[in-house]
Amino acid sequence: MKSNSQLNYHFHTPDNPRSSTPIVLIHGLFGDLNNLGILGRDLQQHYPVIQIDVRNHGISPRMENMDYRDMAQDVLALLDELNVPKATFIGHSMGGKIAMTMTAVASERIEKIVVIDIAPVAYSVRRHDSIFAALNKVTESGVQSRKEATEIMQQDIQEDGVIPFLLKSFNQGEWKFNLSILQKEYEKIIGWERIPAWSQPALFIRGGNSNYITEAYREDIISQFPKATAWVVAGCGHWVHAEKPEAVLRAIHRFLGTEE
Repeated sequence: MKSNSQLNYHFHTPDNPRSSTPIVLIHGLFGDLNNLGILGRDLQQHYPVIQIDVRNHGISPRMENMDYRDMAQDVLALLDELNVPKATFIGHSMGGKIAMTMTAVASERIEKIVVIDIAPVAYSVRRHDSIFAALNKVTESGVQSRKEATEIMQQDIQEDGVIPFLLKSFNQGEWKFNLSILQKEYEKIIGWERIPAWSQPALFIRGGNSNYITEAYREDIISQFPKATAWVVAGCGHWVHAEKPEAVLRAIHRFLGTEE
């Protein structure tokens, strides 16, 4: 569904919610609103759940920049349109940075945040150059099928699961995300501008094998989120919610107070 604020979204309300405060799910780079669906299907049994396509992803608008404050404002505009005064935000990777930025943009609109495998820091390592190379090769080749695209992408991408994930956004030769803008704005996406300390509860979930959140970032997290708690899910990487969704959901329910 497209809103007047232009973000594409799904809004599900259960018949007997435990809370009227919605949960907003925000996906990461190259994703769309379906990426956190495995979490959403569980959470919507207890809460109203809003899943969104962020700008330049899915069928949300194509914009010229990927500044986190602007992306946070996109989400706030949607909340205004839906008459949602306050929400809890769960974001993975880039989506986690959007959620964290919202605490600086409109702290009074946020109940809690859950940040999945990302820290409030500027990363110096360019982790996605091989992905951009593969995506561009597919575009330049003009292939239409996912099978052909897979064969091309295997030249640059060896990590398990990455190609199937990316191909979820490939349809008849076209990417659902705005590849040229994501590549142009990549330094902003991996970057970060420090925000004022937010004194409400925040949960940081990381994959035990991931290096997106490490001990080196502890001070950055605590200084910006002094009430942060951490939860490590052993035996998985950056896509912790896809690899071990039950463990992630247990942590989220415990944090939200809906643990069975």
